[in-house]
Amino acid sequence: MKINETFLSVQGEGILTGLPTYFIRTSGCNLRCSYCDTKYAYMEGKDMTCSEILKIVRKQPFKRLCLTGGEPLLQDDSKELILRLIKEGYQLSIETNGSINLNKFPNSKLILYSVDYKCPSSKEEKSFDQHNFKFLTKKDQLKFIICNQKDYNFAKKVIKENELSLKTNVIISPVWGVNCKFIINSILKDKLDVRLGLQMHKMIFGNKRSV
Repeated sequence: MKINETFLSVQGEGILTGLPTYFIRTSGCNLRCSYCDTKYAYMEGKDMTCSEILKIVRKQPFKRLCLTGGEPLLQDDSKELILRLIKEGYQLSIETNGSINLNKFPNSKLILYSVDYKCPSSKEEKSFDQHNFKFLTKKDQLKFIICNQKDYNFAKKVIKENELSLKTNVIISPVWGVNCKFIINSILKDKLDVRLGLQMHKMIFGNKRSV
C-alpha cells in the first residue's frame, strides 16, 4: 500500500469526534474536489506492506484506528489490511469518498464506514455509487460537505428522497471557513433530522496536516 502519513490525534469529525485515534492516510484519489484539504495525499507517499503497517499500529496506545486518504479503498491491499485489523480487534473507521461500491469490502461491528456524498460545489456531485445507500447502517455515517445554500438544498433533496435519516447517521458539515449559521437555520426550518458536524481538529490545531 502507498501510505502518505500516520499519526496519533483525536478524531475531529463525525460521531466519533473527540476520541483518541491513530490515523493511517493512504495516497491517491480518484476524485478532485474543489475544496480538497488533503491535496498533498494525491501522489506523495511511500510503499508499505500490511505487515509493516500492523507493526506500527501495534505500538499505539489505543485500539481505535482511522483509515483515510486520499481514497483508501483504491489501494490494492486495502481489503487485506481491513481484515487483518479487525481480526486483531481494532475498532476501525474508514473514510471514503462514496464513489466506490462498499459491497466489495468487509463489514463488521468493528467497522464504521464514513462515506461522503459530494455536493455541487465539489464539482464531483455525480460520483456517488448508489449501491452504498443499501450498505450503510446506523453504525455508519454519511457526510454532506456544504459550501453554500445550493449545496444544502441538494443535500436536503438526497436525504429526504432516500429517507437517509432512518438508515444511518447523516452529518452536514460546512467547508472549512464557511459560516455555518445558514446551515443551522436551514436545518431547523426544514425540520431535517441530521447532525451538524464541525472539524474540531482544525478548530484546535489550525488547517494543517498530521493533526
